Amino acid sequence: MKDSTDNLIETRALSVTFGEGASANRVVNEVSFHIVRGEAYGLIGESGCGKSTILQALVGLNTAYDGAILYDGQEVPHRREKSFFRKVQMVFQDPYASLHPRKIVHQVLLEPLRIHGFDQHEERISAVLDAVGLGRDFRYRYPHELSGGQRQRVAIARALIIEPETLLLDEPTSALDVSVQAEILNLLKKLRRERKLTYLMVTHDLAVVTHICGRVGMMNQGEIIEELSADEIRDLRAVKDYTRVFLAASIGSRASRSISQEVLPL
Repeated sequence: MKDSTDNLIETRALSVTFGEGASANRVVNEVSFHIVRGEAYGLIGESGCGKSTILQALVGLNTAYDGAILYDGQEVPHRREKSFFRKVQMVFQDPYASLHPRKIVHQVLLEPLRIHGFDQHEERISAVLDAVGLGRDFRYRYPHELSGGQRQRVAIARALIIEPETLLLDEPTSALDVSVQAEILNLLKKLRRERKLTYLMVTHDLAVVTHICGRVGMMNQGEIIEELSADEIRDLRAVKDYTRVFLAASIGSRASRSISQEVLPL
């Protein structure tokens, strides 16, 4: 068992409530979990269960939360400092919406380098495009000139270019075709291995989460009700009735079977 000092990310009784008074809706209810440095951890569950809200709180997009978020053993302030984003970056669900439509790829990748004070801009942009499987000519294209998979590769490159320790992945393949999903998943797995990254992935797709993550939290109505290994998910070995029903329904779906056939082992 890992010592707590190995934890890179930790939440303690994290709660998020939208609205006030009679209209208040607690969408995350005292969620506690940890992610060891170098680990890939997943959160799964139905839409509306609170998993993406946790991601938004972690990255600082939602600062109205209760409880504590710790990074590398230190509690982070509700309003994140620039140094936090140097270590933690996010890849969003929709590559069509996450890139500025009027900026060429070169500008998209140059901006974080300037914000965080990096030098050797041209060399870094070329290197990160190579790392995500895009040729250097892609730097002069606009997002509308790229396919969905190419856009998501640019989004991953943007997150990686400042050399973070952690990527927060919000359904990073759900907007893509099945064959393209497989390519992006294999890319993410390769990058994590090569760069020794830590991942937190949010998804509803079991084939996706078991390909990337070794440990998974099952969410229901704002709470993590159970944690499972990837093997336990594949074998439908769950303790909670809700989890068993969710796994059986998900594994039986055509989408899960299809992507499982497409994903290539690394």
